[in-house]
Amino acid sequence: MKLNKVTVDDLNVKGKKVLVRCDFNVPLKDGVITNDNRITAALPTIKKLIADGGKVILCSHLGKPKNGPEEKFSLAPVAVRLSELLGKEVVFANDDEVVGENAKKAVAEMNDGDVVLLQNTRFRKEETKNLEPFSSELASLADVFVMDAFGSAHRAHCSTAGVTDHIKDTAVGYLMQKEIDYLGNAVENPVRPFVAILGGAKVADKLNVISNLLEKCDTLIIGGGMAYTFLKAQGKEVGLSLVDDSKIDYCKEMMEKAEKLGKKLLLPIDTTIAAGFPDPIDGPIDVQVVDADSIPADMEGLDIGVKTQELFAEAVKSAKTVVWNGPMGVFENPTLAKGTIAVAKALADTDATTIIGGGDSAAAVIQLGFADKMSHISTGGGASLEYLEGKTLPGIAVIADK
Repeated sequence: MKLNKVTVDDLNVKGKKVLVRCDFNVPLKDGVITNDNRITAALPTIKKLIADGGKVILCSHLGKPKNGPEEKFSLAPVAVRLSELLGKEVVFANDDEVVGENAKKAVAEMNDGDVVLLQNTRFRKEETKNLEPFSSELASLADVFVMDAFGSAHRAHCSTAGVTDHIKDTAVGYLMQKEIDYLGNAVENPVRPFVAILGGAKVADKLNVISNLLEKCDTLIIGGGMAYTFLKAQGKEVGLSLVDDSKIDYCKEMMEKAEKLGKKLLLPIDTTIAAGFPDPIDGPIDVQVVDADSIPADMEGLDIGVKTQELFAEAVKSAKTVVWNGPMGVFENPTLAKGTIAVAKALADTDATTIIGGGDSAAAVIQLGFADKMSHISTGGGASLEYLEGKTLPGIAVIADK
């Protein structure tokens, strides 16, 4: 399944109006952007379209406005930051109905290479339900549609899917292309050995991912809170550790599946325990490391132990492709971040293609300073998980094939 989509490099946009769906869902504090990674990630596509003489109309959602427009979710600060980064004015079309008088006027007055940013697409209630007339109103502004918001590609909304019912010329932007190349190829045609590392709190969030990856990878490593349900399924005493009792049989099935397919399934052999969850989350905490089958009944596991760090790092050494989704422990706490740091370090030290699947693992890698050592850090948490599950993402499916 090599996804072969039309890209911005295949388009001729000179003099055409191009609607670009970006992911500008940035964190704001008192109207100030606290992290502009998502804006900078969109720049290559925007600059390419400007250079090619397109009239560039940008749209995105921001946050979760409840019932229509909310001032605190306005994209106005994004327009300001974009203007600075592009070194040219980005006209902000401030319309509560998104495609209103301001938007129509701004688009009508565009010259080739100009940029307009529309208001938050979720100010329209139709957006998340993918309903008319919003899809056709958005489409009425443009001749070409470019999808570059991987973080929203797993949702069929007006601005990610519905709009393509009315615009014939469609393509993916550079950011989407990179996600498809790395994530898609890692799962579908990986260079082997292929090692997948799953962490995070709950087994329930990763049911289909575990099952799908077992079929694709050579070694599956399981850490984080979800490991304790597997350890309990092996008959081990896990004390007060996080366990999903309803998923114990599922974990047994997965261990049998791994054996049947001849895949290595690695679980923690020791664990870092404490008397309770840290409070505050980054506060001091007394810990000790015990073997995975010796967790006292009144203690809980909160990170992988030292021997497990070595075991996991060893498995990564010989890999050619590594996909990692989910931290190994409560990485927000310095004492309990050691397992996650050890895995990040192992990935940083390997020559393999290393892909971080969005969400908490991306946050951990960036926060711990290993970002520049990874081949690819996905911009989508939920989207990358659904991709690893082998699902078709609506925001990719609607884009024309080459």
